[in-house]
Amino acid sequence: MTLTLIVIALAFLLAYLGVGKTLWCLLITATWLTCILLYPAQGVTVLLTGLATLAIILLFYRDSLRKRLIIRPVLAWLRRALPPISETEKAAIDAGTVSWEGELFNGNPQWQRMLQQEKPRLTQHEQAFIDGPVEALCAMLDDWDIVQHRHNLPAEVWDFLRQQGFFAMIIPQHFGGKGFSALAHSAIVMKISTRSISAAVTVMVPNSLGPAELLLHYGTEQQQDYYLPRLARGEEIPCFALTSPHAGSDAGAISDTGIICKGEWRGKQVLGLRLNWTKRYITLAPVATVLGLAFKAYDPDHLLGDSVERGITCALVPVDIAGVRIGDRHRPMTSAFMNGPTWGKDVFIPLEQVIGGQAQIGNGWSMLLNCLSVGRAISLPAQSCGAGKLASLTSGAYSRIRQQFNTPISEFEGITEALAPIAGLTYLMDSARTFTAAMVDRGEKPSVPSAIIKYHNTEMMRIVVNHAMDIHGGRGVIDGPRNYLSRVYQSIPIGITVEGANILTRNMMIFGQGSIRCHRFLLTEMEAAANPDQTVAISALDQALCGHIRHTAQLAARALMLGLTRGRFASTHGVPEPLRRYTRQLSQMSAAFALVSDCTLLTLGGSLKFQERVSARLGDALSYLYLSSSLLKRFNDDGLPEADRPLFEWAMQYTQFRQQAALSELLHNYPSPVVGRLLKLWVFPTGCNARARNDRLDKRAASCLLDNTPTRQRLIDGVYYSTDPRDPVGRVEHAFLQVLANSDVEKRLKQAQREGDLSSGTLNDKLVEQAVTLGILSNAEHAHYQQTQSAVDDAIQVDHYHPAHKPRT
Repeated sequence: MTLTLIVIALAFLLAYLGVGKTLWCLLITATWLTCILLYPAQGVTVLLTGLATLAIILLFYRDSLRKRLIIRPVLAWLRRALPPISETEKAAIDAGTVSWEGELFNGNPQWQRMLQQEKPRLTQHEQAFIDGPVEALCAMLDDWDIVQHRHNLPAEVWDFLRQQGFFAMIIPQHFGGKGFSALAHSAIVMKISTRSISAAVTVMVPNSLGPAELLLHYGTEQQQDYYLPRLARGEEIPCFALTSPHAGSDAGAISDTGIICKGEWRGKQVLGLRLNWTKRYITLAPVATVLGLAFKAYDPDHLLGDSVERGITCALVPVDIAGVRIGDRHRPMTSAFMNGPTWGKDVFIPLEQVIGGQAQIGNGWSMLLNCLSVGRAISLPAQSCGAGKLASLTSGAYSRIRQQFNTPISEFEGITEALAPIAGLTYLMDSARTFTAAMVDRGEKPSVPSAIIKYHNTEMMRIVVNHAMDIHGGRGVIDGPRNYLSRVYQSIPIGITVEGANILTRNMMIFGQGSIRCHRFLLTEMEAAANPDQTVAISALDQALCGHIRHTAQLAARALMLGLTRGRFASTHGVPEPLRRYTRQLSQMSAAFALVSDCTLLTLGGSLKFQERVSARLGDALSYLYLSSSLLKRFNDDGLPEADRPLFEWAMQYTQFRQQAALSELLHNYPSPVVGRLLKLWVFPTGCNARARNDRLDKRAASCLLDNTPTRQRLIDGVYYSTDPRDPVGRVEHAFLQVLANSDVEKRLKQAQREGDLSSGTLNDKLVEQAVTLGILSNAEHAHYQQTQSAVDDAIQVDHYHPAHKPRT
């Protein structure tokens, strides 16, 4: 019994350390020799054990034997088990790069490396643009007028956007653009979105997935020299047409076609494409001058070669040529940004209009996915974060100035329960926004992180804005120029739906793509199974499978050890002391997630593709590990400010609870109940320890919104900020600052009421005048108090209309 325990302990240690085959063979041999010495009477048993030991060692060291007895049958099984991968799926797998998410996926993240990366910062040029043209643009925007009356941006705003280069943020300076970083791009979109969603989307689209980005990465020199300066100057307004009526989430199924043929272009007979398309939901289409178009190219006359089906292709189509039709506008949730359908009937363009020229025919899907991994990481996460910052600014201010029962509603626990997630999730969204933008600026194409942040930031926006609406009550319901929340609330489904609908993103993309992209061995094993060359396939699979087995053994040992010790043996080298507890916990969860992922891939194989809820929960676990990492980076980069700790701890508790909940739900609903129960005992040997909510922490997080402190300013940094009492947001902030400045006076009045020196009841003009008569307040304090109450009264008012007047829609 003692020998057995020793062997198990040594095997566990070797697995935990991830040692190579030599030490394993030594352990096996030493165990056999020890059995010979300790149990000489058990001759037959020891002999059989020795033969088994020899067989194992031979399998370790004789490549030919291992390949014939193990690898060949495994390869045959893989080829039967794995479903075929389509070209569009292969392009999705190959798109983008792997960064921090790969560390999390493989169970042993190196926290020091991540924390020591340079803090993302704006350049002086970028900050000057935000403080200058962006600030000026926001001051020009009257969202109520834009949406309710004009249904468009004013002409002077369009001119300002062109003149100041808002459509050229991603275009390099030598083409006449701004050449801004991803962080600056994100900050600009975020700030504009706190003023007008319609204006933000108008700026967002030309700088996200579209002609400019595709031209930068794939365009010919001639295309770049012609189009990029024109796009930078605003002479060309671009849009990109991908979505078709019958191809939404399944964009690879587009039925739009381009037939390679000869035709006339500007008076000459040239080789080109005859296009036919039907597209919808195309932002900026109604005002576009050049249309980026995705279609399937065909070569029935073999003008370019033997292949007829050439694949998805992207081209630039001027909208003023014969056959192009731009339809009437869509109205996305009453927003005023330009969006609409477009059709093309027998539209001829030369091959030189294909982005990248003839060489890029058929590469459109790969081009789109690579560019989407960047654009999706910036635009919608920034817009969502802007909504959170606006909600934080206004909800904290409004709950502080609005009183019921002679008490600011911020003091009620129900309001605290709503304010805490507004503050905590905004801090989390902002952390994830900057964390991911910094990846892009380091040259990454973060396909998996972009899916994570797009999904979770838009979903967190939905939570935050709903809480803000609850706090504002009727003040948020009645529409009109004073309402700064209604347009944000109405626009929530837009972010949820576009750039990969959230249901699709969560259920299929995050883990579905992440498991193949991030796993150290899975992609190699899949490629080996698909390789028709048997010899090459066996060699590749042998190398990958041996590494995979060692990796899984190490994960199993690591997950159990960290689970039993709650992460105490996880490395914290180079991690600041205040963060070590969190990195230990996250290391434990990373190991647990990685082991469960490996076991799930082994158990379900190719059928995982159709087990959406399994994929979704694994995606949730990976996502919340990623979001937790962004919190650590943000808090560390900010210098571990003690005043911000409530926001950091609230957001960290939120993500850690959801990591455990995702894995726990998965294992409770595991396709194999027995495997699920065993895995749960293994990765959570001491149970699930994360807490859902902490009332005291809720109160501390909510309080960060209720005073004009540096913590509040850091949280709302990047919002369009105004204290002008004529501005929709400014009048609430103006009243908030007045109330804070007058708080001592109000405390004295209520203290006088409690002590019986002043009549009880709601404070009103009569009671305040009585306080002056009694000497409780001075005349100057009385005047200041009246000014404050007047500002509060104005801030809580809503718009109203004559019964005969029907507001335009």
